[in-house]
Amino acid sequence: MAQPDNQSKRFFESLSGAGKSIAVLTSGGDAQGMNAAVRAVVRMGIYVGAKVYFIREGYQGMVDGGEENIKEASWESVSSMLQMGGTVIGSARCKEFRSHEGRLKAAHNLVQRGITNLCVIGGDGSLTGANLFREEWSGLLEELVQQGLIDEDAVQKYSALHIVGMVGSIDNDFCGTDMTIGTDSALHRIIEVVDAIMTTAQSHQRTFVLEVMGRHCGYLALVSALACGADWVLIPEMPPEDGWEEKMCQKLSATRSRGSRLNIIIVAEGAIDRHGKAITGSVVKDLVVRCLGFDTRVTILGHVQRGGTPSAFDRILASRMGVEAVIALLETTANTPACVVSLCGNQAVRLPLMECVQMTQEVQKAMDEKKFEEAVKLRGRSFENNLKTYKLLAHRKLESELPHSNFNIAVLNVGAPAAGMNAAVRSAVRVGISEGHKMFAVNDGFEGFYKGQIKEIKWADVGGWTGQGGSLLGTKRTLPAKHVEKIAEQMRAHNINALLVIGGFEAYLGLMELLEARGKYDEFCVPMVMVPATVSNNVPGSDLSIGADTALNAITDTCDRIKQSASGTKRRVFIIETMGGYCGYLASVGGLAAGADAAYIYEEPFDIRDLQSNVEHLTEKMKGAIQRGLVLRNENSNENYTTDFIYQLYSEEGRGVFDCRKNVLGHMQQGGAPSPFDRNFGTKISAKAMLWLTKKMNETFRQGRVFANTEDTCCLLGMRRRALVFQPVVQLKDETDFVHRIPKEQWWLKLRPLMKILAKYKTSYDVSDSGQLEHVVRNIRPKESDASGAM
Repeated sequence: MAQPDNQSKRFFESLSGAGKSIAVLTSGGDAQGMNAAVRAVVRMGIYVGAKVYFIREGYQGMVDGGEENIKEASWESVSSMLQMGGTVIGSARCKEFRSHEGRLKAAHNLVQRGITNLCVIGGDGSLTGANLFREEWSGLLEELVQQGLIDEDAVQKYSALHIVGMVGSIDNDFCGTDMTIGTDSALHRIIEVVDAIMTTAQSHQRTFVLEVMGRHCGYLALVSALACGADWVLIPEMPPEDGWEEKMCQKLSATRSRGSRLNIIIVAEGAIDRHGKAITGSVVKDLVVRCLGFDTRVTILGHVQRGGTPSAFDRILASRMGVEAVIALLETTANTPACVVSLCGNQAVRLPLMECVQMTQEVQKAMDEKKFEEAVKLRGRSFENNLKTYKLLAHRKLESELPHSNFNIAVLNVGAPAAGMNAAVRSAVRVGISEGHKMFAVNDGFEGFYKGQIKEIKWADVGGWTGQGGSLLGTKRTLPAKHVEKIAEQMRAHNINALLVIGGFEAYLGLMELLEARGKYDEFCVPMVMVPATVSNNVPGSDLSIGADTALNAITDTCDRIKQSASGTKRRVFIIETMGGYCGYLASVGGLAAGADAAYIYEEPFDIRDLQSNVEHLTEKMKGAIQRGLVLRNENSNENYTTDFIYQLYSEEGRGVFDCRKNVLGHMQQGGAPSPFDRNFGTKISAKAMLWLTKKMNETFRQGRVFANTEDTCCLLGMRRRALVFQPVVQLKDETDFVHRIPKEQWWLKLRPLMKILAKYKTSYDVSDSGQLEHVVRNIRPKESDASGAM
């Protein structure tokens, strides 16, 4: 199989952990995904030749010491923990570690085992404590010498303590990272509850007030409000203006008067008014009942948000961060400051720990001083964008307040359905109306376009769309080239001044065909933009597509269930076929999230020798303590080595050691309610596309009409590394393999060696792109960063 180049190999092999000891602990509150991070640290540490230790019960275990609390980890000791919520190695608050005497005991316990590398997974308090411990380290060793507990040789040998942090917190309240481990899973719990509550609320015409976690940070409340289209949200960073009670009641009443049978209000547990007075769920309920007389219920989600299995996003994030943390520990020197491994856009970065902590503390200081605008900015571009987008979508302006643009915009879905398409359409329609445009919905893609299935779509028409799977507009794979004349007629008939196309590879091809048609038909000389939406994630120009995260969760959930079905039975290997066409994204990244032993894809050619090697590898593993194996195969990975062929090969070669089962996941990967990530990503990227269309229409309006015929007026909006970028589709041609309908270069291929390492294969891992130490102020606001967090 394909390997990184020799330079990358040498770089990786130079990072030997031989003779080093690494300890991993989880501290503070638990968060889903912590186990995936622990697993990655243990396996990567062992892989590079280091000794790896668990420290159980956080800092308490470090202070108490003993074999039970500080225990060497083995490869098998982290098996079957990827899908478990919470933290298997335990977490506890430790008052003793806050004292000098406690840290002295902890230092002694670490030196006894030769541990000078710590990987701390926790919140800002846990990481601040770790940094203090590192700064005091040499002094603590001197004290231990004076007390006769260690000798001078130990001081020389263990002279420096190295710290790398990963942020595990469901609140996403740590500055410097777009997403903390556990946040996405907590959003899953909230959205599951909201979706369930909306059905009962509609049945009884009720108002529901949901109180979610977030004592100091309103991220969960804000993003869940965006993801479910809540009527009102209350967060600590942006207390409502005086008189908010009346405005909220007017909004709820107006929503009902337009035919809605329910209202949803989301309150962060730390929500306050401008005078610092707490706003609780019960306060909001009493207000609604008193002023409107609506049947109102309060649901406090509490620790449900911390529970349950981690989402695919959190498993991938935690696995990437865990591997990056080990590499950072191996590269560190005595002068390297303690760092935290963070996510910026789609990249792992390392930031000085205390810069992040200080920025996080500045947010609280700004809030205490009632500088709320500053607090929102300090939270980072992601938080700011979420808040702006929510305000844009949730609060309908009066007709008299709307700008009058006289522009008409058509929106359509093209290609296969993908979860999150409806959230993107809703966002486009509402942002368009807020900008003063008239919005037109096209049913059934380009096929519906040439047949004239076009009608105006209003604000209320898209209510409740965010949680709906599939495509409510209807979508077809038909391309426009054969029907450009009829489509041009429809553009002229409805005076369409701009196009928003939401879809997959067919949408990309369709946009290029419309661009080509500009030479013949002036109707296509209007701004056109595409937003990528496909479970396959195979659109050039974007690292991510709407719908791919939902598909990954479907794959991960199914793999969890399938693996669980083997518990208590004899050793078993499962062969799972995933969707994706020729793109191996779902198989590879799904394999990483589900803990697969191998993933066969088109982009990385394999032959019978590779298959045989994988069978032998699994046979060896099955002779040990591991009971289950998982192999994923992308549907078009190889025309001869089919899923049936691989199943029969594994069955025959594994006979006497393990038996085999196969499963073709099929269209369940396209179905289901969209994940919080896809709802949020679809909402924000579509809003950004609409604002771009507005700008382009104004720029190209001449002599009473829009005329846009330059390359930069036909673009694809995609996530590229750290930013959302508009790219002319013409410029993406050279990046595209049109035969196999995939980009020529795909970022996620760098994750494949990581999956193999965590499955105990000997392979090389390209660290040439691994995170270099940056600074939080420069990094927290990259240009045009979406920063909603990416895979």
